[in-house]
Amino acid sequence: MSYMIRKAEKEDLPRIYEIYETARQFMRENGNHAQWGAGDRPEELLEDDISQGNLYVLEDAVADEAIIHAVFAFIEGEDPVYLKIEQGSWMVDTEYAAVHRVASDGTVRNVLEKIMDYCKAQIPHLRIDTHEDNKVMQHVLEKYGFVRCGIVYVSDGSPRIAYELLEKSE
Repeated sequence: MSYMIRKAEKEDLPRIYEIYETARQFMRENGNHAQWGAGDRPEELLEDDISQGNLYVLEDAVADEAIIHAVFAFIEGEDPVYLKIEQGSWMVDTEYAAVHRVASDGTVRNVLEKIMDYCKAQIPHLRIDTHEDNKVMQHVLEKYGFVRCGIVYVSDGSPRIAYELLEKSE
């Protein structure tokens, strides 16, 4: 099966909302009850991501109908969340892109790898964060090569584990 990544469009939002609900359920089933709780309403944020050109989907093509399997925000440039880091430091202070709001419907293997391969091809210096209870994401990030750098705080003030990935020089 071949997959492609493209910018999300407003018409994709119903499927994107389904994917986030599936991801919420998966996190709850795996002990992560705090991140993306039932009260979190990402609709406005996702619509802003689309209008700014920062929301992407991973889809496959089945017959003539593409099916969206994952969604993520890919934001180039300085991210306010990453300006202050505690209990550690960033490896370098160069241009980077942030990856946020990664969610999958759970039907495609190695989704994060596909997403990160795409992002790394755009900008080889990436930053991402996740909740301390999101053990699955922590494992997958570290397996991909991300390095745990410290703690950052998201807009609601809650802490997140911050990771960084640098393209290795040959």
